[in-house]
Amino acid sequence: MRRLFVLMCLLALCVTTGTLAQSVGREQDVKHFFETTTYVVLDNNPMSEWNMKMRELAGRHWHVTPLKFIDDNEFENLRKDMDKSFIVRMKFRFPKDKVKANYIYFSIVNGAAVRSMTDMPEICSVPLGYETADQSSWAYKLGSLLQFAQKHIQKLKEDPSIIGENVLQYYNKNMSSMRGKELWVVQEDLAPEVRSLANIRKVYDGVVRIVTPEDIETAINDRREDVVYLHKVGPSRSNVKARVYKCLIGAGDDKFYYFDYHMMSASKGDGLLKEDFKRLNRRN
Repeated sequence: MRRLFVLMCLLALCVTTGTLAQSVGREQDVKHFFETTTYVVLDNNPMSEWNMKMRELAGRHWHVTPLKFIDDNEFENLRKDMDKSFIVRMKFRFPKDKVKANYIYFSIVNGAAVRSMTDMPEICSVPLGYETADQSSWAYKLGSLLQFAQKHIQKLKEDPSIIGENVLQYYNKNMSSMRGKELWVVQEDLAPEVRSLANIRKVYDGVVRIVTPEDIETAINDRREDVVYLHKVGPSRSNVKARVYKCLIGAGDDKFYYFDYHMMSASKGDGLLKEDFKRLNRRN
């Protein structure tokens, strides 16, 4: 798949290859996206969290292109049409990782007459979770991720120079803007060393609240601009111990304030680490 400023995938390439040059996508793909009708690809299971949330949220929040809904079978028939784009979940594996874990990404791609769906021009992708993760672990954040994706693509259109920019530098420069905002986290998304507010306060001066997924979804729906929440992608109960992604996203402005990842190990647990809090504290 063409790597068009793909969130997290470029981060991996930066680490494994030492360069982003081979990751730069095509400006014309972004321009063409705005000329398409976008199709949300639904699961075959009509009661899946993805289906129920996307029917509700895409209809409410999607504004950049006309929108329709299709199922997997229709996607196979339509994906080669160049007047269409698609919001679809895709499975991705990092071939150079020692642990071969499969991740599910929220992806926006253009239709193209290519053999495989993984060769379709990719406009934006955000990791949702491990392949084994229950949809409920990320479904409550879909409204925010959907709005982030739109704003991100709009930025690419307005300023194509950021297509080739280092992802870490581009989004992590927002860390200092977290000053005065509350950081909301689900307890199980924190590494064991910082699963108590007492331990967090030793390394981070900002306001942190340990909340429920329902609290975060309410903050997103209420457009709470004073709240930044943690979107963590990790193995959770899976036996596969690989990447742990940590993204801090504004509940009201859908802005990425921070993201990074680490490989899970005995010293680095499944969640936001003490060193992440220390880094955030230095920038605030």
